[in-house]
Amino acid sequence: MIIAVDGPAASGKGTIARALARHYKLPHLDTGLLYRAVGRTVLDRRGDPADEAQALAACDFSDELLADPRLKQSEAGNAASIVSAHPAVRAALIERQKLFANQPGGAVLDGRDIGTVIAPDANAKLFVRATPPIRARRRHEELARAGSTISYDKVLADIRERDRRDSSRATAPLRQAEDAILLDTSYLSIDSAIAHAIELVERRLSER
Repeated sequence: MIIAVDGPAASGKGTIARALARHYKLPHLDTGLLYRAVGRTVLDRRGDPADEAQALAACDFSDELLADPRLKQSEAGNAASIVSAHPAVRAALIERQKLFANQPGGAVLDGRDIGTVIAPDANAKLFVRATPPIRARRRHEELARAGSTISYDKVLADIRERDRRDSSRATAPLRQAEDAILLDTSYLSIDSAIAHAIELVERRLSER
């Protein structure tokens, strides 16, 4: 069984995907971490994430980098949004994601193009969204807990810019798959959002 969870930054898709993985006892992959790792590698090499050749060369990162706490920082997130627009980078990482999705027993993956590109035949697809101000507040609180002093206004501006880049890129733009179920978490608690996600997946599985 494959469950695809897509949505913009800080919508809650990662939390929901991890909860679904626990509920169904499936492995989980946050595909955004792959792009954050590429972006972080470019920055560590003092390169430019907008340079496709440099971003492609950074796809050689080691798996150990995926556990680096710096990948959660806004700098890595912004770099990830830039490198993910490069067709060559997406091509370099797509096979890695498809292998994970199609492993025996299935998996849960979250990202921007899981239901549209990585696993178009997923058994269940969710598209998770929330309003930009609410997503910015969530991300700002998360960063503050980690010791960041970035302002809410800056986080909101970054969220809006990432939405623009992710939705307008030519290759695999962020969009809701036609057969994905919409889940708006704007005014839901974490527990409510998770419970609703499980209910929606169960409903979809019962339809198959």
